[in-house]
Amino acid sequence: MVHYMPGDHEEGGAPAAPEPAARPSASAIPDSELTPRQVVEALDRHVVGQHAAKKALAVALRNRARRQAVGGDLARDITPRNILMIGPTGVGKTELARRLARLTGSPFVKVEASKFTEVGYVGRDVESMVRDLMAEGMQLVREELEADVRERAEARAEEALLDLLVPRGISEAPPGADKRREAVRSQLRAGHLDEREVEVEITEQGPQGLSIFGPGMENVDMNLGSLMPGLFSGKKKKQKVRVARARELLLQEESRSLVDDETVGRLARERVESSGILFLDEIDKVAGREGAKGPDVSREGVQRDLLPIVEGTTVQTKQGPVRTDHVLFIAAGAFHVSKPSDLIPELQGRFPVRVELSSLSKEDFVRILKEPDASLTRQAEALLETEGVRLSFTDEALEAVADYAVQVNEATEDIGARRLHTILETLLEEISFEAPERRGEELVVDEALVRERLDGLVKNQDYSRFVL
Repeated sequence: MVHYMPGDHEEGGAPAAPEPAARPSASAIPDSELTPRQVVEALDRHVVGQHAAKKALAVALRNRARRQAVGGDLARDITPRNILMIGPTGVGKTELARRLARLTGSPFVKVEASKFTEVGYVGRDVESMVRDLMAEGMQLVREELEADVRERAEARAEEALLDLLVPRGISEAPPGADKRREAVRSQLRAGHLDEREVEVEITEQGPQGLSIFGPGMENVDMNLGSLMPGLFSGKKKKQKVRVARARELLLQEESRSLVDDETVGRLARERVESSGILFLDEIDKVAGREGAKGPDVSREGVQRDLLPIVEGTTVQTKQGPVRTDHVLFIAAGAFHVSKPSDLIPELQGRFPVRVELSSLSKEDFVRILKEPDASLTRQAEALLETEGVRLSFTDEALEAVADYAVQVNEATEDIGARRLHTILETLLEEISFEAPERRGEELVVDEALVRERLDGLVKNQDYSRFVL
C-alpha cells in the first residue's frame, strides 16, 4: 500500500553565443541517472509501503528517459505511459507524484479535475493547467540559473552596497578612499553594519501578462510588457531599509539582471515539454455514470475538453506555444461512487497504467510515525528543540496514537493518514503551549500520556467528530 506522509509538503536550436544552461538543483537527479530500483528506494524514504504504485511511477519515469535516448522521428511517436491511481483520500496519491517530481527537478502542477465544472462554460479553462505548469517551469529554471550566477551577483550586490555606504566621488577619489572602502567592506562582511539605514533604488516588477476571456472564447494570454514596454517596464523605486535588507534586495536585483528572460523561457518550455508532470486529482468526480442525466452531461463535457490536452496538443502561453505530447499525466481518484470504466473510452485509453491504493491499517500508521525522513514525530521534535525542549516518543505511545487514528477513521470519516495531524496536535497542545517556560527539559511522550489526553475524546464520538 502507498501511504501519504502528512505535513511533508513542504523539482531549440543552438544559440550563436554561449548561454547558461539550466541544471537541476543539487537535490534533483536527471532521469537518465535514475534506475527504477533507485526511484523506488528514494520514494521509500518519504512514503511508506505500496511497492506496486512506486514501481509503476519508476517505470514511467525510466521510459521517459529511454524515449529521450531513442531520438529521431521514432521518439516523437513514443507517448508517455500515463498513470491512473485509484484509492481513498489520505493514502499517498498526491505525495507520490510530488515526490517523484521533486526527485528529478521536474515541473509539477496538481489540479482538481472537478474545478472545471465550476465555470459558466464547461471546460473553458482546461488549458490553464498547462499555463500553470509553464509558470512552474519558469520558476524552477530561473532559480537554477540564478544559483549558477549567485557568486557574481553577490559580488556585484556588495559593490552596489558599498557605493551606498561609501559614495564614489565624481572626480578623482580623495587620498585614502580605497583603504576606507576596504575597511567598510570588512565591517559589512562581519555584519557590523546590518542595522544602519541606506536608501536603495530597486526595479518594481510590473504586470507581465493578462488573460482575456469571454463567453464562447478561448483564453487569450497577452504579454503586455512586450506590447507596451514604455508603460509596463519595471519602474525604479527608492526606499530606505537596513543594510541587511538592502543586501537581499540588491542580490535579487543583480541576479535578475544576470539571467536573461528569453533564455529562461526557452529552457522552461523544453523542460515542461520533455519532463513536466501534471497531476489530475478527483478525476472520479467528472466520471459520468451509465444511464445518468443532468450533471453527468457536464462531466462528460469536461472529460472531452481534457482529452486533447492528455492526447497531446499545443497550448499558447505567455512564453510561447507549449506542446503536451510528452508531458506525464497522473490522474487520481477515490472512485467510491463511479468506477474507471465510467470515464469516456478515449480518456480511459490515455491512462494505460492503473494502480490501486488501499486504506491504511494500524501497522501502517505506526510505520508512518516512525520511518520517513520527515515524519510527524520528527517534525514535532524539531519544532520543540528550537525552544530548548527535547521531546521523544516511546514505541508504546506511537502504537496508541496509531490505534486511536484507526478508531476515529472508522467511527467518523476515513481521511487516511491525515488523521494523524489532528491527533498529534491534540496530544501535544499543552506541551507546545508550555514549551517556552520549560527550556532545558527533556519530555517523554509515553502510552499513559497518550491515553490520558485522547481516551475521553475518542470514546465521545459526537465530540471527536468535531475535534479529531
